[in-house]
Amino acid sequence: MADTLQFDLVSPERLLASVEATEVQIPGAEGDMTAMPDHAPLITTLRPGILKVMSAGGDAEYVVTGGFAEINAGSISVLAEQAVPRDEITQEMFKSMIDAATDRLAKTQDAYENEPGPVDEAAKLLADMVAMGDEIGLSAN
Repeated sequence: MADTLQFDLVSPERLLASVEATEVQIPGAEGDMTAMPDHAPLITTLRPGILKVMSAGGDAEYVVTGGFAEINAGSISVLAEQAVPRDEITQEMFKSMIDAATDRLAKTQDAYENEPGPVDEAAKLLADMVAMGDEIGLSAN
């Protein structure tokens, strides 16, 4: 059994991390999960939350707003819709994320007036964003 796995975190703007990790905690759409070396192959979608990476160089946390994670026996690749190192996120940045989620919910409600599925998904996205803000100590207001 290997002691580490290759971890890469990519957002549309840049490569945020490429390290040999011992453990990665992922905010999956179906629930939080921890991936370690020799994890079974898996692809999952992400919900807004905190992605945590443990490595010999220290632990790192990233705020992600969604995307995908691909887990293989020796690697994890995360393609995030938006990702920011936790220690770099500001109240202004978080407010912008909340505003985008609120706008998405309003547009979805207009477009799918009698279809609860898409509206429910947009409402959950906004609720997950607010919960993430609570976890990192930032206000949605």
